[in-house]
Amino acid sequence: MALHFQSLAELEVLCTHLYIGTDLTQRIEAEKALLELIDSPECLSKCQLLLEQGTTSYAQLLAATCLSKLISRVSPLPIEQRIDIKYFFTGNYILNYVASQPKLAPFVIQALIQVIAKITKLGWFEVQKDQFVFREIIADVKKFLQGTVEHCIIGVIILSELTQEMNLVDYSRPSAKHRKIATSFRDTSLKDILVLACSLLKEVLAKPLNLQDQGQQNLVMQVLKLVLNCLNFDFIGSSADESADDLCTIQIPTTWRTIFLEPETLALFFNLYHSLPPLLSQLRRKQIQNGLNDFLQGSELNFGAEIQTQALSCLVQFASTRRSLFSSPERAKYLGNLIKGVKRILENPQGLSDPGNYHEFCRFLARLKTNYQLGELVMVKEYPEVIRLIANFTITSLQHWEFAPNSVHYLLTLWQRMVASVPFVKSTEPHLLDTYAPEITKAFITSRLESVAIVVRDNLDDPLDDTATVFQQLEQLCTVSRCEYEKTCTLLVQLFDQNAQNYQKLLHSASGITVDMAIQEGRLAWLVYLVGTVVGGRLTYTSTDEHDAMDGELSCRVFQLISLMDTGLPQCSNEKIELAVLWFLDQFRKTYVGDQLQRTSKVYARMSEVLGITDDNHVLETFMTKIVTNLKYWGRCEPVISRTLQFLNDLSVGYILLKKLVKIDAVKFMLKNHTSEHFPFLGISDSYSLSDFRCRTTFYTALTRLLMVDLGEDEDEFENFMLPLTVSFETVLQIFNNNFKQGDVKRMLIGLARDLRGIAFALNTKTSYTMLFDWMLYKRYPTYLPILQRAIEQWYGEPACTTPILKLMAELMQNRSQRLNFDVSSPNGILLFREASKMICTYGNQILSLGSLSKDQIYPMKLKGISICYSALKSALCGNYVSFGVFKLYGDNHFDNVLQAFVKMLLSVSHSDLLQYRKLSQSYYPLLECLTQDHMSFITNLEPPVLLYVLTSVSEGLTTLDTVVSSSCCTSLDSIVTYLFKHIAKEGKKLLRCREAAQSGQRLLHFMQQNPEVLQQMMSVLMNTIVFEDCRNQWSVSRPLLGLILLDEKYFSELRASLINSQPLPKQEVLAQCFRNLMEGVEQNLSVKNRDRFTQNLSVFRRDVAEALRSDGSTEPCSLDMMS
Repeated sequence: MALHFQSLAELEVLCTHLYIGTDLTQRIEAEKALLELIDSPECLSKCQLLLEQGTTSYAQLLAATCLSKLISRVSPLPIEQRIDIKYFFTGNYILNYVASQPKLAPFVIQALIQVIAKITKLGWFEVQKDQFVFREIIADVKKFLQGTVEHCIIGVIILSELTQEMNLVDYSRPSAKHRKIATSFRDTSLKDILVLACSLLKEVLAKPLNLQDQGQQNLVMQVLKLVLNCLNFDFIGSSADESADDLCTIQIPTTWRTIFLEPETLALFFNLYHSLPPLLSQLRRKQIQNGLNDFLQGSELNFGAEIQTQALSCLVQFASTRRSLFSSPERAKYLGNLIKGVKRILENPQGLSDPGNYHEFCRFLARLKTNYQLGELVMVKEYPEVIRLIANFTITSLQHWEFAPNSVHYLLTLWQRMVASVPFVKSTEPHLLDTYAPEITKAFITSRLESVAIVVRDNLDDPLDDTATVFQQLEQLCTVSRCEYEKTCTLLVQLFDQNAQNYQKLLHSASGITVDMAIQEGRLAWLVYLVGTVVGGRLTYTSTDEHDAMDGELSCRVFQLISLMDTGLPQCSNEKIELAVLWFLDQFRKTYVGDQLQRTSKVYARMSEVLGITDDNHVLETFMTKIVTNLKYWGRCEPVISRTLQFLNDLSVGYILLKKLVKIDAVKFMLKNHTSEHFPFLGISDSYSLSDFRCRTTFYTALTRLLMVDLGEDEDEFENFMLPLTVSFETVLQIFNNNFKQGDVKRMLIGLARDLRGIAFALNTKTSYTMLFDWMLYKRYPTYLPILQRAIEQWYGEPACTTPILKLMAELMQNRSQRLNFDVSSPNGILLFREASKMICTYGNQILSLGSLSKDQIYPMKLKGISICYSALKSALCGNYVSFGVFKLYGDNHFDNVLQAFVKMLLSVSHSDLLQYRKLSQSYYPLLECLTQDHMSFITNLEPPVLLYVLTSVSEGLTTLDTVVSSSCCTSLDSIVTYLFKHIAKEGKKLLRCREAAQSGQRLLHFMQQNPEVLQQMMSVLMNTIVFEDCRNQWSVSRPLLGLILLDEKYFSELRASLINSQPLPKQEVLAQCFRNLMEGVEQNLSVKNRDRFTQNLSVFRRDVAEALRSDGSTEPCSLDMMS
C-alpha cells in the first residue's frame, strides 16, 4: 500500500508491529514500510500527525526517530525545512505537549530532545536574515526554566543533550567541521550554560533537599549531569583516550577563570555531597522503626547515593583543571580548597560506603597528584592531617579487599606517584611519606594474605585468578614498597619464613590435600608475587648496596621454595605458586640479570652463602633448570607453559645472554631432546586443545635462537636439530597414504606448522634460512609442502588447521634481513613462489565454496585466511627475490593463477568488511600498493566491474583514520594516475612503440572516460582532507593530488570555485590567492622536481586556507564541507 494512503491508525499498527510485535514476518514488513517514510515527501506531515494525534508512545517514538534520521543525512535538508523542524519542536511546543500529556513516556521526550540537539548542531552556522537561526537555544530553554519543575527538568535535559551532541564526533562528516562547530559553541554558549547550571543548583540547594520529592531529585540529578557534560567537553579537540583516565587534564578556557576562582563554586558541590548523608540516615532509621522495606524508600536511598556520586564526578573534573589556568598564588588557594574538601569528606566518611561514591572519591584522590606536584601539596596547611586521613582510608580500603576492587587502582596510583616524586621535592616541609608508605605496603601485604582463607573457605572468586588486575596493582606497589625498604623487607622475611615452615609441616603430614594446604599455597603464591614486586621496584626507586643485600635475602627464600616444590613434582604442585614464581623470575631477570648488570652487586652475597649462586651465570643455570622442569611436568597446564615459554623467549633475545645460555647443560638438553617424550606439551593427545598449540611457535623461536649461536654453517647439526620434525612429517605422510586416524594427522600438522613458523621466524640470515629451505624443498622435495597443501584442500573449513599453515607460508615468504636473496644461479625464489601460489590458489578456490556466512563467522572462517594470503602475496611481490617476467616468458601460469585467486577472494568481500577488519585492510591495501607500482598491466587488464571495485576500495580507504591504509591508498592512486598521465602524454607525442603497453593504457583511459566520477570523487576526498581534516600524511596525499589536477583541470576549477563562493565576500579573494599560490611554479608534468614543488606549495596552501577559514566573529555563514 502506498505510504500517502496510510491513515493514522494504519501507521500506529505498523509502529506496534515494529517495536513490540512478536511475529517476525509482520516486523519485517512493518520495518520495510516505515523505512519508506523517511524518503517520502510526506515525512514531516506524517511525523507531525503521529506526534499530535498518535495514541501510543511507539507512534510518537517513530516520529522522533524519523525526524532524527532525516536531519542526520550527509546530504542536508534545505535550510527552510530545517528551520520548520526546529521551530516545530522549540518555542512552546514541547512545553504544551508535556503539559497536555503529563504521562508522556520518558523515551519519547528523550528522542524529541535528541532531534533538537542534532538539528541545532548541524545548523549552527546557518544564517537567515543576518541571524544565526539555530543559536537561540538558550533563550528558548529559559522558557522551560520559568515553568513547573517538570518543565524545568526538560529544559535542563535539552541543554545537557545539546552539550553532549556538540562534543560528539560524527565520523561520517569532516572532523574539521565538527571542531569548527564545537569551538564556536564553546566560545559563545558553553560558559553561559555552566553558569546557568550552577545558578540552578544554588537555587535548588537554597532550601533543604527532600528526598521524598521526586521532582526535586530528578532536577538535581539532571543539573549535575549538565555540569558534568560541560566539564567533560573536548575544549581543544584532543579526543583524549578515555581509557587513560588517570592521565586526564581538563583544558578549561581562560575565560572561565572567574568561575573557578570563586570558592563558592567548589563549595557548592562539596555541600551538595554533605547535604545527603544525614537525610539518608533519617530514612534508614525510619525504615527500621516502621519495619518498612517498600520500593519507594529503597529508590529514595539509591537516588540520594546517585546524586552524591554525580557530585563527586563533577569534583573529579574540577580537580583535573589545567595548572596553567591559575597563577601560582591562585593555584595554591584552589588546591587548598580541594584539600579542605577531601579532609571534610574523610572526616565524615559515611557516604563512602556506597560503591559509586567510593569509586569516584578514589578517582578524585588520584587526580590530585596527577595535576599537582608533591611540593605544592606539602605546602597546604592541612596537608599533614589530610595525608594521615588518606593513609588511613587507603589502609581500610585495602583491608576490605572484596569491596569495589576496581577502585583500588586509583589509590595505588596516588601513592605510587607521591613516592616517585620524593627525590624531586625541594620544599622544607615534611612530606611524611616515609611514615605512611610502609604502612600502605604492609596493609596491602597483610590484607592479601588474610584474604586467602576467606576465599578458600567461602569458595569465593580468587583475586589471583585475575592476573591482569594483580599485575597492575603489583606494578604500582613496587614503587611504594621501596620507600623505607628495610621495614618492608623485614615484614616479608618474617611472613615468608612463617608460611614456608607451615607449608613444610603440611607436606610432611599424612592428611594430604586439605583446606589448610590450599590456604597455605595461596599465601605462598601471594608472598612470591610480592617478593618479585619489591625486587623489581629497584628499577623505579633509588637503591643502595644495603637494599641489594635485602633483595638477596628475599630472593634466597624464593629460590629455596622453587627447589622444594620441584623436588616434590608431580605430587607437590600448585599452579598459582608456579605462576607467581615465573613473575618473580622475570622481575629478577630484569633487575639483576642482563647486559648492564653490575658484577659487584650485593644481591649475590647472601645468595652465595645459602645457595652457592655467586653471579648471573649461576642464576641463568637456575632459570633454565626451572624452565626445563616446567616444560616436563606442566605440559597440560596452558597458563604455566605459556608463561614459561614467554620467559624463555625473553631470555633468548639478548646476544650476550645467548652466549652464556648455550653453555648451560639444560639448554644443551633442550636442543637435543625437543620431543613429546621429554616435553609433553609437544604431543598431539586429545587432552590438549588446538589453541594450546600456539605456544609451540614461541618455544621453537627461542630454541632456534639458541641453536644459531654456535651453528655457523654446520648443516649436519641443523639436520640433527630438525630430526624430530622430519620424523613427524614422515609419520603424517604415511598416515595420509593409508587413510586412517585423520584427527591425529590434523593435530600433528597444526603442531608442525607452528613449530616451523617459530624456526623460520628466528632464522634471519641467508645461511641459516637456506638450511631450512633446503630441508623443506630439496632434500625431501616434493614431499613436505604438498602435504601442507593437501591439508589446506581437505580442511579448508577449519581455521584451527588452515591458519597455522597459511601463517607458516606467509613467514617463509618474508625476505627479512635479505635472507631470501639466493645466488644468481639458484631457482629457489621461483620454486618458493610456485609453492605459495599453489597454496593460495587452493585455499582461495576452496574457501569460496563455503557460501554466505553469518556476521560472527565471516572473519574466523574466511576473512582471516584471506588476509594471511594477501600478506604472503605482498611479501612475495615486494621481496625482490623473484623475477615475475620469467613466468610469462616460459609459459608458467603460477603468477597469473595467484593474481586471479586474489581477484576472486577480493570480490567475495564487501567494501565495508575491507575497512571494518583491521588486519584485512592492513594486508589488502599494501598488496594493492605493490600491484599498482610494479604490475599495472594486471590492473589495466581487469574487467571494468572489477576495476571499479578496486578503485572504489581505494576511494573509501582514503578517508580512513588508519594512516597505514590511507597512505597505501594514496600510493596506489598515485601509481594509477601517473600511469594514465604518461600514457596520455606518449599518445599525444605518438611515442607508443609497444603495442601491449599502448593497449593497456588505452583500456585504462577508456574506462576513466566512461567513469569520470571515479577520479573526480577521489580528488574531492583529497582536497577535503587537505582543507578541512587533520591530515597526518600530507606528503602522501600530495603525490596523487597533482596528477588528478593535471588530468582534470576543469573539475579542479569547479571545486575551487565551489569553496571560494561558499565563503563570505571578504574571504573569497584571500582563498582565490591561496589557490593561485598552490599552482605557482607547477608545470604540466609529473617529474620528481615538479612533484616536490607542488608538495611544498600544498603545505603553505593548507596553512593559509586554515587561517582564512578561521572564525573571526563574522555574522555570515562559513561552509565547512566543500564536497556536499
